[in-house]
Amino acid sequence: MDQIYYMDNNATTRVDPAVLQAMLPYFTEKYSNPSSAYGFAQECRGAVENARKAIASTINSDPDEIVFTSGGTESNNMAIKGIALSHRNKRSHIITSSIEHPAILNPCKYLELNGYDVTCLPVDKTGLVDPEDVKKTINKNTILISVMMVNNEIGTVQPVDEIGKIAKEAGVLFHTDAVQAFGKISIDVKKSNVDMLSLSSHKFHGPKGVGILYIKKGIQFLPIMQGGSHEKHRRAGTLNVPGIVGMGKAVKIASRDMVKNNEHIAGLMNALKEGLLNVMQTIKINGHLEKRVKNTLNFSLKNMRSQDILMMLDDKGFLVSSGSACSSGISEPSYVLRSLGLSKEYLYGTIRISLGKYNTQEEVDSFLEVFPQVVLKLKK
Repeated sequence: MDQIYYMDNNATTRVDPAVLQAMLPYFTEKYSNPSSAYGFAQECRGAVENARKAIASTINSDPDEIVFTSGGTESNNMAIKGIALSHRNKRSHIITSSIEHPAILNPCKYLELNGYDVTCLPVDKTGLVDPEDVKKTINKNTILISVMMVNNEIGTVQPVDEIGKIAKEAGVLFHTDAVQAFGKISIDVKKSNVDMLSLSSHKFHGPKGVGILYIKKGIQFLPIMQGGSHEKHRRAGTLNVPGIVGMGKAVKIASRDMVKNNEHIAGLMNALKEGLLNVMQTIKINGHLEKRVKNTLNFSLKNMRSQDILMMLDDKGFLVSSGSACSSGISEPSYVLRSLGLSKEYLYGTIRISLGKYNTQEEVDSFLEVFPQVVLKLKK
């Protein structure tokens, strides 16, 4: 394989060189445990706090409300279980949606097995949750609403501001998984009335293995990991200083360049979408056509198998997916697409392309040349 065309940026992203450079000293020169008492640890503590401030400023929170984690999955588990456990003798109802990431749905299933009541709201054919459904579902036992900001498979942007307002008026806590949102759309936890929010560094050109959970001050929250007093007793474990420094740098870059990156990516995606529709009229675009992030295109081909397409594209150097990387290897069709009501003839032939700031027009042109050939060969 002569060249790699990476077009799966919702799965993960390439680390920005500036992020890597910021991290390197904290592996070899500034390697102290930031929780240590001696002076050598002071610079590491300062670097952690600088990253905390940078992240807080981009989502309009206070630095004390930022808790460092190992990534989106841990942050989501902390939010769901931490709130549920802290209210276990009072209220036991949780509201979420049918198209959440497994890092939300599986903790909710775990809680159901332990006596909690979980409502998974349906979505319409574009992947949108109806805020009125949220409002109608709230009852006196509702503890928490968790609805993602952007869906990782189809790119639909949820009406988080409306849901947050409903939650606040009802006196119910609101969490949003914003892992696929950061760097693509603006995030303001105060404007959206968000009580908790999850982010993961590797989705916006930072390192893997680090993320945050924003927890609004005053929230009754029970940590799910016990140990030392790290993160003000909210998340035990020695801090990943290089990762945290890298995330802080990635946050600054993504925030600074969001408008420029969106313009670049939107141009590429428009060319890609128009090119596909011009040569393959039977393609069905999944998700909302307007309320979506600019980098994600999810489409289905009639009576085809995505795994066959992906294998042939991989042989030619094009790296795309059929959905969430966290569900790869599962032969069943995407539960997200099932929730949209996609017909069986389209359900198995779904491709997701997610572009990033390093993608080029040359890559898009090459894909548009190769993809129809792959499909034609498979049809024959």
